[in-house]
Amino acid sequence: MILSHEAVLSLLPDREKTAHKGNFGKILLLCGSRGYTGAAYLSAMGALRAGAGLVFLGVPESIYAIEAVKLNEAIVFPLPDRDGMLHEAAMEEIEKRLPGMDAVLIGCGLGQSQGTGEVVLRLLEQARCPVVLDADGINLISRHRHVLRGRAAPTILTPHGGEFARLGYSIGGSRMEAAMQAARELNCVMVLKGHESCITDGERQYINPTGNPGMAVGGSGDLLSGIIVSLLGQGLAPLEAAACACWLHGAAGDRCAASLGQYGMLPSDMLEVLPRLMK
Repeated sequence: MILSHEAVLSLLPDREKTAHKGNFGKILLLCGSRGYTGAAYLSAMGALRAGAGLVFLGVPESIYAIEAVKLNEAIVFPLPDRDGMLHEAAMEEIEKRLPGMDAVLIGCGLGQSQGTGEVVLRLLEQARCPVVLDADGINLISRHRHVLRGRAAPTILTPHGGEFARLGYSIGGSRMEAAMQAARELNCVMVLKGHESCITDGERQYINPTGNPGMAVGGSGDLLSGIIVSLLGQGLAPLEAAACACWLHGAAGDRCAASLGQYGMLPSDMLEVLPRLMK
Protein backbone atom coordinates (compact mmCIF):
# COMPACT_ATOMS: atom_id res chain seq x y z
CA MET A 1 0.00 0.00 0.00
CA ILE A 2 1.27 3.45 -0.92
CA LEU A 3 0.57 5.93 1.87
CA SER A 4 -1.40 9.16 1.47
CA HIS A 5 -2.09 12.13 3.73
CA GLU A 6 -5.73 11.14 4.01
CA ALA A 7 -4.82 7.61 5.08
CA VAL A 8 -2.39 8.90 7.71
CA LEU A 9 -4.90 11.35 9.17
CA SER A 10 -7.53 8.60 9.35
CA LEU A 11 -5.19 6.47 11.47
CA LEU A 12 -4.23 9.16 13.98
CA PRO A 13 -6.14 8.81 17.27
CA ASP A 14 -8.89 11.28 18.14
CA ARG A 15 -8.36 13.59 21.11
CA GLU A 16 -11.23 13.74 23.56
CA LYS A 17 -12.11 17.07 25.16
CA THR A 18 -11.69 15.58 28.63
CA ALA A 19 -8.27 14.04 27.91
CA HIS A 20 -5.13 14.80 29.92
CA LYS A 21 -1.41 14.30 29.24
CA GLY A 22 -1.51 10.76 30.58
CA ASN A 23 -3.90 9.80 27.78
CA PHE A 24 -1.39 10.62 25.04
CA GLY A 25 1.36 8.21 25.89
CA LYS A 26 4.18 7.91 28.40
CA ILE A 27 7.34 7.50 26.36
CA LEU A 28 10.81 6.50 27.51
CA LEU A 29 13.81 7.47 25.38
CA LEU A 30 17.33 6.17 26.05
CA CYS A 31 19.47 8.15 23.65
CA GLY A 32 22.60 10.25 23.34
CA SER A 33 26.24 10.06 24.37
CA ARG A 34 29.18 12.42 24.60
CA GLY A 35 29.46 14.08 21.20
CA TYR A 36 25.96 13.02 20.15
CA THR A 37 23.73 15.26 22.24
CA GLY A 38 21.77 16.33 19.16
CA ALA A 39 20.46 12.80 18.61
CA ALA A 40 18.79 12.76 22.01
CA TYR A 41 17.38 16.26 21.50
CA LEU A 42 15.89 15.56 18.06
CA SER A 43 14.35 12.23 19.05
CA ALA A 44 12.75 13.78 22.15
CA MET A 45 11.43 16.77 20.24
CA GLY A 46 10.14 14.50 17.47
CA ALA A 47 8.16 12.56 20.07
CA LEU A 48 6.75 15.75 21.55
CA ARG A 49 5.90 17.39 18.23
CA ALA A 50 4.11 14.22 17.15
CA GLY A 51 1.81 14.49 20.15
CA ALA A 52 3.24 12.42 23.02
CA GLY A 53 1.84 13.47 26.39
CA LEU A 54 4.88 12.67 28.56
CA VAL A 55 8.40 12.14 27.25
CA PHE A 56 11.05 10.84 29.64
CA LEU A 57 14.60 11.09 28.31
CA GLY A 58 17.36 9.13 30.05
CA VAL A 59 20.87 10.23 29.07
CA PRO A 60 24.42 9.61 30.28
CA GLU A 61 25.14 11.73 33.33
CA SER A 62 28.01 13.49 31.56
CA ILE A 63 25.61 15.09 29.04
CA TYR A 64 22.65 15.56 31.36
CA ALA A 65 23.23 19.30 31.87
CA ILE A 66 23.30 19.91 28.11
CA GLU A 67 20.04 18.08 27.46
CA ALA A 68 18.30 19.58 30.49
CA VAL A 69 19.06 23.08 29.21
CA LYS A 70 18.03 22.34 25.62
CA LEU A 71 14.77 20.56 26.40
CA ASN A 72 11.97 22.35 28.23
CA GLU A 73 9.06 19.98 27.69
CA ALA A 74 10.77 16.59 28.09
CA ILE A 75 11.53 15.11 31.51
CA VAL A 76 15.30 14.61 31.34
CA PHE A 77 17.08 12.45 33.90
CA PRO A 78 20.72 11.35 34.28
CA LEU A 79 21.94 7.76 34.16
CA PRO A 80 25.28 6.23 35.17
CA ASP A 81 27.83 6.35 32.38
CA ARG A 82 31.39 5.48 31.50
CA ASP A 83 33.41 7.41 28.93
CA GLY A 84 30.30 9.37 27.97
CA MET A 85 28.13 6.30 27.21
CA LEU A 86 25.56 4.46 29.30
CA HIS A 87 26.93 2.02 31.87
CA GLU A 88 25.13 -1.22 32.73
CA ALA A 89 24.42 0.25 36.17
CA ALA A 90 21.87 2.49 34.42
CA MET A 91 19.49 -0.48 34.33
CA GLU A 92 18.58 -0.03 37.99
CA GLU A 93 16.91 3.30 37.27
CA ILE A 94 15.55 2.17 33.91
CA GLU A 95 13.88 -0.85 35.51
CA LYS A 96 12.05 1.43 37.93
CA ARG A 97 10.56 3.42 35.07
CA LEU A 98 9.79 0.67 32.56
CA PRO A 99 6.49 -0.64 34.01
CA GLY A 100 4.75 2.70 33.59
CA MET A 101 5.76 3.26 29.97
CA ASP A 102 3.63 2.83 26.86
CA ALA A 103 6.57 2.68 24.44
CA VAL A 104 10.38 2.90 24.48
CA LEU A 105 13.00 4.15 22.02
CA ILE A 106 16.63 3.19 22.41
CA GLY A 107 19.66 3.74 20.20
CA CYS A 108 19.79 7.27 18.79
CA GLY A 109 23.34 8.54 19.35
CA LEU A 110 23.83 5.86 22.02
CA GLY A 111 27.34 4.78 21.08
CA GLN A 112 28.70 1.25 21.21
CA SER A 113 30.31 -0.09 24.36
CA GLN A 114 29.97 -3.02 26.72
CA GLY A 115 27.67 -0.94 28.90
CA THR A 116 25.36 0.20 26.11
CA GLY A 117 25.20 -3.33 24.77
CA GLU A 118 24.16 -4.64 28.18
CA VAL A 119 21.47 -1.97 28.50
CA VAL A 120 20.01 -2.75 25.07
CA LEU A 121 19.86 -6.49 25.72
CA ARG A 122 18.35 -6.22 29.18
CA LEU A 123 15.81 -3.65 28.04
CA LEU A 124 14.61 -5.90 25.23
CA GLU A 125 14.34 -8.83 27.62
CA GLN A 126 12.39 -6.90 30.26
CA ALA A 127 10.20 -4.41 28.40
CA ARG A 128 6.56 -5.51 28.10
CA CYS A 129 5.70 -2.54 25.88
CA PRO A 130 6.65 -1.84 22.25
CA VAL A 131 10.30 -0.91 21.67
CA VAL A 132 11.82 1.05 18.78
CA LEU A 133 15.45 0.19 17.99
CA ASP A 134 17.43 2.69 15.94
CA ALA A 135 21.05 3.40 15.01
CA ASP A 136 23.45 1.98 17.61
CA GLY A 137 20.60 0.01 19.14
CA ILE A 138 20.44 -1.94 15.87
CA ASN A 139 24.21 -2.27 15.65
CA LEU A 140 24.41 -3.60 19.20
CA ILE A 141 21.62 -6.14 18.75
CA SER A 142 22.99 -7.43 15.44
CA ARG A 143 25.14 -9.94 17.33
CA HIS A 144 22.22 -11.08 19.52
CA ARG A 145 19.32 -11.44 17.11
CA HIS A 146 17.84 -14.30 19.12
CA VAL A 147 16.69 -11.72 21.67
CA LEU A 148 14.46 -10.13 19.03
CA ARG A 149 12.99 -13.48 18.02
CA GLY A 150 12.08 -14.24 21.62
CA ARG A 151 10.28 -10.98 22.41
CA ALA A 152 6.55 -11.18 23.09
CA ALA A 153 5.99 -7.42 22.81
CA PRO A 154 6.37 -5.63 19.46
CA THR A 155 9.73 -4.36 18.23
CA ILE A 156 10.31 -1.87 15.43
CA LEU A 157 13.71 -1.67 13.71
CA THR A 158 14.63 1.35 11.57
CA PRO A 159 17.82 0.48 9.67
CA HIS A 160 19.39 2.27 6.74
CA GLY A 161 21.16 0.09 4.19
CA GLY A 162 24.39 -0.28 6.18
CA GLU A 163 22.60 -1.24 9.39
CA PHE A 164 20.40 -3.66 7.44
CA ALA A 165 23.57 -5.38 6.21
CA ARG A 166 24.93 -5.57 9.76
CA LEU A 167 21.75 -7.40 10.73
CA GLY A 168 22.81 -10.04 8.20
CA TYR A 169 20.60 -9.15 5.24
CA SER A 170 21.30 -8.00 1.71
CA ILE A 171 19.10 -6.07 -0.70
CA GLY A 172 18.76 -7.86 -4.00
CA GLY A 173 16.21 -7.08 -6.65
CA SER A 174 13.43 -5.95 -4.31
CA ARG A 175 13.90 -3.83 -1.20
CA MET A 176 10.43 -4.73 0.03
CA GLU A 177 11.03 -8.47 -0.32
CA ALA A 178 14.28 -8.12 1.63
CA ALA A 179 12.53 -6.10 4.34
CA MET A 180 9.70 -8.66 4.57
CA GLN A 181 12.14 -11.54 4.94
CA ALA A 182 13.99 -9.72 7.74
CA ALA A 183 10.75 -8.80 9.50
CA ARG A 184 9.57 -12.41 9.51
CA GLU A 185 12.89 -13.84 10.66
CA LEU A 186 13.49 -11.22 13.37
CA ASN A 187 9.89 -11.07 14.65
CA CYS A 188 9.67 -7.31 14.15
CA VAL A 189 8.27 -4.45 12.13
CA MET A 190 10.97 -3.43 9.69
CA VAL A 191 11.42 0.13 8.45
CA LEU A 192 14.01 -0.11 5.69
CA LYS A 193 14.88 3.54 5.22
CA GLY A 194 15.80 5.19 1.95
CA HIS A 195 14.06 6.41 -1.18
CA GLU A 196 10.48 5.11 -0.85
CA SER A 197 11.07 3.53 2.55
CA CYS A 198 9.65 0.03 2.97
CA ILE A 199 7.58 -0.64 6.10
CA THR A 200 6.44 -4.19 6.80
CA ASP A 201 5.64 -6.74 9.49
CA GLY A 202 6.51 -9.58 7.14
CA GLU A 203 2.95 -9.90 5.85
CA ARG A 204 1.45 -6.46 5.31
CA GLN A 205 3.44 -3.70 3.70
CA TYR A 206 3.51 0.03 3.14
CA ILE A 207 5.61 2.12 0.77
CA ASN A 208 6.27 5.72 1.73
CA PRO A 209 6.20 8.15 -1.22
CA THR A 210 7.31 11.26 0.68
CA GLY A 211 10.81 12.63 1.30
CA ASN A 212 13.69 14.09 -0.68
CA PRO A 213 17.54 14.19 -0.76
CA GLY A 214 17.59 17.31 1.43
CA MET A 215 16.74 15.05 4.35
CA ALA A 216 20.04 13.18 3.98
CA VAL A 217 21.66 14.96 6.92
CA GLY A 218 22.66 13.88 10.41
CA GLY A 219 19.74 13.89 12.83
CA SER A 220 17.00 13.13 10.32
CA GLY A 221 16.75 9.49 11.41
CA ASP A 222 16.65 10.48 15.08
CA LEU A 223 13.65 12.67 14.36
CA LEU A 224 11.89 9.82 12.56
CA SER A 225 12.43 7.45 15.48
CA GLY A 226 10.98 10.02 17.87
CA ILE A 227 7.85 10.28 15.74
CA ILE A 228 7.47 6.50 15.57
CA VAL A 229 7.70 5.98 19.33
CA SER A 230 5.32 8.88 19.92
CA LEU A 231 2.60 7.34 17.73
CA LEU A 232 3.21 3.95 19.34
CA GLY A 233 2.69 5.45 22.78
CA GLN A 234 -0.51 7.12 21.64
CA GLY A 235 -1.97 3.74 20.78
CA LEU A 236 -1.35 3.13 17.09
CA ALA A 237 -0.55 -0.45 16.12
CA PRO A 238 3.18 -0.94 15.47
CA LEU A 239 2.99 -1.27 11.69
CA GLU A 240 0.68 1.72 11.33
CA ALA A 241 2.72 3.80 13.77
CA ALA A 242 5.85 3.19 11.71
CA ALA A 243 4.09 3.81 8.41
CA CYS A 244 2.39 7.05 9.51
CA ALA A 245 5.62 8.32 11.04
CA CYS A 246 7.52 7.72 7.79
CA TRP A 247 4.91 9.61 5.79
CA LEU A 248 4.81 12.54 8.22
CA HIS A 249 8.60 12.70 8.43
CA GLY A 250 8.99 12.72 4.66
CA ALA A 251 6.17 15.19 4.12
CA ALA A 252 7.72 17.58 6.63
CA GLY A 253 10.95 17.28 4.69
CA ASP A 254 9.16 18.01 1.43
CA ARG A 255 7.60 21.17 2.83
CA CYS A 256 10.98 22.33 4.11
CA ALA A 257 12.55 21.65 0.73
CA ALA A 258 9.82 23.67 -0.97
CA SER A 259 10.40 26.70 1.26
CA LEU A 260 14.13 26.48 2.03
CA GLY A 261 15.60 24.35 -0.72
CA GLN A 262 17.26 20.98 -0.30
CA TYR A 263 20.78 22.22 0.37
CA GLY A 264 20.31 24.06 3.66
CA MET A 265 17.28 22.46 5.29
CA LEU A 266 17.78 20.82 8.69
CA PRO A 267 15.92 18.32 10.88
CA SER A 268 15.15 21.17 13.27
CA ASP A 269 13.28 22.89 10.41
CA MET A 270 11.23 19.72 9.97
CA LEU A 271 10.29 19.84 13.66
CA GLU A 272 8.55 23.16 13.11
CA VAL A 273 6.57 21.88 10.12
CA LEU A 274 5.53 18.50 11.52
CA PRO A 275 2.53 19.60 13.66
CA ARG A 276 0.93 21.35 10.68
CA LEU A 277 0.66 18.01 8.91
CA MET A 278 -1.27 16.41 11.77
CA LYS A 279 -4.22 18.77 12.13
